[in-house]
This record gives sequence, C-alpha cells and structure tokens, in this order.
Amino acid sequence: MSNDTQQSGMVMLAFMVGALTGAAAALLLAPASGEETREYLGQKARDGRARARDAVDQGRELYERQRETVTSAVDRGREAFKQARTQGDPQA
Repeated sequence: MSNDTQQSGMVMLAFMVGALTGAAAALLLAPASGEETREYLGQKARDGRARARDAVDQGRELYERQRETVTSAVDRGREAFKQARTQGDPQA
C-alpha cells in the first residue's frame, strides 16, 4: 500500500473517531428531549450518508480518469515500441 493511501486512511479514521466522540459528547451534554435528540441524530445520519455517497462517487470518477490516463499512456508506449521496432531502431 502506498504512503499516500495509508495517510489518507489514517486521516479518514481520525475524522470518524472525532465525529463519534463529538456525537457522544453532544448526547451526554445536550439539554434537548429524547425525541428532539433522535430527530437530530436521524438528520445527521442522513446528511452523513449523503456526504459518503458523494465521496464514493467522486472516488469512482477519479479512478476512472486515472485508469483512462494510464491505459492511454500504455497504448502510446506500445505503439512507439512497435514503430521503433519496425523502423529497425537498434535500441528497440
């Protein structure tokens, strides 16, 4: 696993732990009734799901763009190798 991937994973883990800690503290210290708290938590859960869905979509788009870039570069490399080989380039 690359260093950037590990670092991104650690940042996400730290974010999630912080969010859970904050939510627990809010529940313990909140002056709201149980029903209000449940409504609030439900809304935050829906918001979190929507943000997670957006992040997944962005990740997929980035993956597709990078995959297309790499595929294109490999294809160009193959073509250049074939051309050099057919022209009798001694380095190929």
